[in-house]
Amino acid sequence: MLRSPGSSAHPATPTARVLDEADESAVHRLLATDPVAACVLAGRVELTGTAQGAVGAPLWGFGSGRSLEAICLAGANLIPFAVPGAEHAAAVAFAERARRGGRRCSTIVGSAASVAPLWELLAPSWGPPRDHRPRQPLMAIDGPAAVAPETRVRPVREDELDVLLPAAVAMFTEEIGVSPLRLDGGAGYRARLAELVRAGRALAWIEDGRVVFKAEIGAVSRAACQVQGVWVAPAYRGRGIGAAGTAAVVEYARSALAPVVSLYVNDYNLAARAAYRRVGFREVGQFSSVLF
Repeated sequence: MLRSPGSSAHPATPTARVLDEADESAVHRLLATDPVAACVLAGRVELTGTAQGAVGAPLWGFGSGRSLEAICLAGANLIPFAVPGAEHAAAVAFAERARRGGRRCSTIVGSAASVAPLWELLAPSWGPPRDHRPRQPLMAIDGPAAVAPETRVRPVREDELDVLLPAAVAMFTEEIGVSPLRLDGGAGYRARLAELVRAGRALAWIEDGRVVFKAEIGAVSRAACQVQGVWVAPAYRGRGIGAAGTAAVVEYARSALAPVVSLYVNDYNLAARAAYRRVGFREVGQFSSVLF
């Protein structure tokens, strides 16, 4: 049983367990309740299944028997996902496991309704964070872009990785506040970027050996994909290139990867939110991130 019975005077603490291959159908049913918010998790599960160790990190489950109300991927990112109404109880269960193992993640990220109660429970032992972004609108588009796409945006070739890398590092540093090169000399970051390039999920407008615009499609499930790392070279900003470039990414992703394209953005980035709305994105939820 996932929840131990207790007396009314001393109710038991909700508990979670590590999922295995027998839970795969229940995981798919859970993630299908919100395919856009669950895109990252769904993409991993669709690719690897739920056998222990298959997704590269523990996958915790919370529910009754084989029925699931929430799951949490405990990898480099701690990613909780719960159905409405189960967020707090699931957070109690996941926080107990997370505290037991100690902090190994660099970020807690996901739907704000799931992240907020989890972080509240973990903050006393894991805090303070380097940054906390409690309100990040989750936006999605399921039809053609509303602005003309920039035709010079295309998939990056493998031999252009060294052209793309400086732009990707600049974007990461601007967005996250630290350089991705600070750990292992950037080898891990470069390897991940190379993986996206090989998969046809890194797009850019490259002019005279320099990146003008770039974005990656970081997660893909059958139902949705998630865009990340949208960046325009500083000298080209203020010309509408961000919107036109994102429109090109939308058209490519919808034709080649998934019917719905999503992204999340910091609530204070008003210029980016306005650009995405011009492209045709609409707000469909709220994400939250805790960065260490």
